[in-house]
Amino acid sequence: QVQLVESGGGLVQAGGSLRLSCAASGNIFSIRAMGWYRQAPGKQRELVATITSGGKTNYADSVKGRFTISRDNAKNTEYLQMNSLKPEDTAVYYCNAEIPQISYWGQGTQVTVSS
Repeated sequence: QVQLVESGGGLVQAGGSLRLSCAASGNIFSIRAMGWYRQAPGKQRELVATITSGGKTNYADSVKGRFTISRDNAKNTEYLQMNSLKPEDTAVYYCNAEIPQISYWGQGTQVTVSS
């Protein structure tokens, strides 16, 4: 079992920045990759960014150059630094952790970007 707790969401004006955090606990040594996904009202959940245990990153085209995913293995925490935020980034952001054949999710944190 892996438990994930997100923090750092909130309300920000367009062009502003936020940093999301996701603290992992439990069977953390089995985690192969972590990531962030988001879901806007009326839309499907979509990938934002992922990072492997080796540090390889992957980003959705819509956030490339604006968002940065990172991991602090000593703190068992991943981060999503979001800069130059746009109203279309408004969504509930979910932390994800992958172990072989199992995917874990956090409870989600709301990010709202006003125009």
